[in-house]
Amino acid sequence: MKTLVLVFHPNLAGQSRANAALVRAARELPADTVTVRDEYALYPDGAIDVAIEQRLVEDHDRIVLQFPLYWYSSPALLKEWEDKVLAFGWAYGPDGEALRGKQIMVATTAGGPETEYQPVDEGATIDEVLSPYRMMARYTHAVWRKPFVVFESMELDDAALADVGRRYQDALIAE
Repeated sequence: MKTLVLVFHPNLAGQSRANAALVRAARELPADTVTVRDEYALYPDGAIDVAIEQRLVEDHDRIVLQFPLYWYSSPALLKEWEDKVLAFGWAYGPDGEALRGKQIMVATTAGGPETEYQPVDEGATIDEVLSPYRMMARYTHAVWRKPFVVFESMELDDAALADVGRRYQDALIAE
């Protein structure tokens, strides 16, 4: 199984310990199995090369959307990627079958604890927060995989980040 990890963090090197640790862990896996792309580094002006992105999606069996949660949502470039790459006639519609049967997984980091993602007091679970991605997978006939979520991501020490990295590797190569 070939996995494509699309990382959407606007300042991966300078601002993120957790997402950077996940990227390092993913890059330790064999390159013929896991491809990692830093989308903000590739498209700093937001001008996504749709043809390249679509070809990469076509060439992989599992697509992982990795990003930090910002106000219970994703960074802007991920939305732009969805709008441009997941085009009518390619990802959905009468002839849009490019994602059919492919696995879609979200890997995300949240600054808050898991207890903040509960349905009490008008709150929402992490699955509810990530439901737009589950619905995207459903709409494109992809297979939704359980999200990989790192809570309290800014509080993790080096040992905890190493453990998270190992668990992420396992999730990336799991059948």
